Order: sequence, then C-alpha cells, then structure tokens
Amino acid sequence: MMYLTGFADEAADDIDGQIEVTKKLGWSRIEIRGVERKNIHDLPEEDFRRTADKLEKAGIHANALGSNIANWGHDIRENFREVLETVDRSIARMKILNADLVRVMSWKVIRDDKGRALEDQKKEERFRRLREITSRFTEAGITPVHENCATYGGMSWRNTLEMLREVPGLKLVFDTGNPPLTEDFEKPWPYPDQSSWDFYTQVKEHIAHVHIKDSYRDAETREEVYCWPGEGGGDVKQILKDLNATGYTGGLSIEPHMAVVYHDASIQAGEESRKTNYIEYGRRLESLLEELGIQAG
Repeated sequence: MMYLTGFADEAADDIDGQIEVTKKLGWSRIEIRGVERKNIHDLPEEDFRRTADKLEKAGIHANALGSNIANWGHDIRENFREVLETVDRSIARMKILNADLVRVMSWKVIRDDKGRALEDQKKEERFRRLREITSRFTEAGITPVHENCATYGGMSWRNTLEMLREVPGLKLVFDTGNPPLTEDFEKPWPYPDQSSWDFYTQVKEHIAHVHIKDSYRDAETREEVYCWPGEGGGDVKQILKDLNATGYTGGLSIEPHMAVVYHDASIQAGEESRKTNYIEYGRRLESLLEELGIQAG
C-alpha cells in the first residue's frame, strides 16, 4: 500500500507547525526539507537535534530528506568538496532521523545568453560527481532519488535514462507537476514544455518515490500556475491509476506550491493560510485516491 507524506515546510517554517499540520491530516510522515528557512542539512547542530527530538516525541517519521544537493540553483562547476561535505552531513543526520531516501538533482542546465542549452553540458563530470554522491549514500544504506526538475537529468526522459545508466544505484523521485513547467530539450528551440505522462511512462520502472504537485502554464501570460491535484497538466489521476495498477508501494508526497514556493521567496502567504492550504491539499489527494479506489495510509 502506498503511504502519504509531504513537504510540510510549505505549511510552516517551524517544526512545531509542520508537526501540527501532519497530525491534523492524520499522517505520520514528513518529507523533511526546510526548518526555519534552512535546509535540514544546513541547520546548526543544536537546532537539528531539537528538531529531531520534536519529531520523535510527536511520533512523526521523516521518510525522506529533500536535499538541495546539485539542484537547479547549483552549477556543475561549484566546489565539489563542499558538496561532499553536505552529503556526509546529510548522511549523519538521516541516520539520526532514520530516513532512507534523499532527493538529489544533477546541476542546472548550462545555457547561452538567449536561454538555449549549450551542446557541451559537461555531462561526464556530472556523472562522475553523481557516482561519488550515490556511492556515499548507498554505502550508508540510503537510496538517493533524482528528481525530474530543471537540471541535466530532467532535460528530457532520455537524459534521465542516460544518467541512470551512468550512475549505478541512483533511483528516481517523479514529480507530477514539474513537466508542465519544464522545457523539453529534446525538441527544437524555443523548447516546448514536457508531458508528465510521457515522461512518467518512460522512466516508471526506476521510480522509488513520487511527489504530488499539479500545474499548468497560463495560455496567455505563459506564467506558472500551481493548482489542486488532478486539476492541472500533471496527469495526476492517470499516473496514480498506473502506479496502483503496477503495484507501487512507495510514498506520495504532497508539494502544493500554492501558498508558498520553497525556492521562490517572493511568493508569501500568512501563517494560517499556509497551514489551511496544506491540509486542504492533503485532503484533496485523499479524496482523489478514494475516487480512484486506491488505498494509501
């Protein structure tokens, strides 16, 4: 049976608020990411210990760590020693939290001044670094999962499969709401957006975790719009049905992006509205699963 979890930092910056909304949903898991606007792997040690203690006392399990490692804000030319320090710190903290999945990416796309992807994406260096990152996590009993986002491995499903061939031990976290807002670099410039269903069907055998998000691009303004699950272009219903039919038993982790967006500080909302939105998002996912006849807990 699939299990329910979520990025509760979208509901509250502090861990108390994150625990509160998780309990109101009746869930027992959090995909831990930000606490007091810092990633869990960057928290001062005292703050991390306090966070871990509160989760344990509340009976809330951190099923995964949504790290910033090699994400869209990082360049492949960054200092790799510092990256490995973050990896090692993440491992130590995940051991304390008993979390066994860690989200990673593959560094941002290198573009020219017009936004076109350069032919040389330094992919061999990306693969070399990802192999080192992956081996450190897997040797510690942790599964690294790459998210289909605006980094090298998310440029297209072909990039993803190439990366998996080159990086043994790496698995995937599939985000349903990323493709409608992510360019398909397999197509001619100007790149159209991807299809969630097409991407999913090509990589599904490698998926170990799923992020539930939904989105579309406004036809007139081309602005990004995030919406309730099943109401956008993320093919959420179709993917959930297929996950169930193929025996998927991993997590479904909500990442609403409706009240706040983790990587965009310009999008703000009041404390209570953030919590209300997160709880409503979780309830709507539960209703959607019930409608589809899918059990999840």
